[in-house]
Amino acid sequence: MGFEKFLFYVFALVLVFAAVRVITVRNSVHAALFLVLAFFTSAALWLLIEAEFLAIAMVLVYVGAVMVLFLFVVMMLDINAASTREGFIKYLPVGVTIATIIVIEMALVVGSGYFGSSQYDLISRAADYSNTKELGSVLYTFYVYPFEIASVILLVAIIAAISLTLRRREGTKSQNPGRQVRVSRDDRVRLVRLAAEKKQ
Repeated sequence: MGFEKFLFYVFALVLVFAAVRVITVRNSVHAALFLVLAFFTSAALWLLIEAEFLAIAMVLVYVGAVMVLFLFVVMMLDINAASTREGFIKYLPVGVTIATIIVIEMALVVGSGYFGSSQYDLISRAADYSNTKELGSVLYTFYVYPFEIASVILLVAIIAAISLTLRRREGTKSQNPGRQVRVSRDDRVRLVRLAAEKKQ
């Protein structure tokens, strides 16, 4: 067994362990931290197949932005863990059935003849080969329309999220910056004249 294959099995075991802990741990913050570990080990696997740009994007985008947002949301929300675990036994058969189907599909893919084919062997590249340049040329030539469609969908999702956040609802507090700027001194400060007390 070569050193690269040894590293692959080590990272794969860590990734499977982290993924299982994400869905089995009771604390939401711990689940998010295990997801960070899963993302890091996924980036390490990308590095092993010489996909440096995808590995760096995984760390910067998912670990550096998405997971930080998840952690902020999880820590700011007061999640009742007892209520989230209610009905676990009720939906256990459905979950076990779906998990069994997923494991069977993964076994069929991994055990197929195409998975270990020689067409997936890494090709030796020159020192000036740029993985990022090759990925960009494929993304903006062959897949330019799907890329643009995904960008429009994300833009619509962002606009929808902002509009849902800014809508007026009963019982919510909001600030009006224009009204705060137009405030005068008399609105902020009220001087009260008190009568002096004489000491006996």
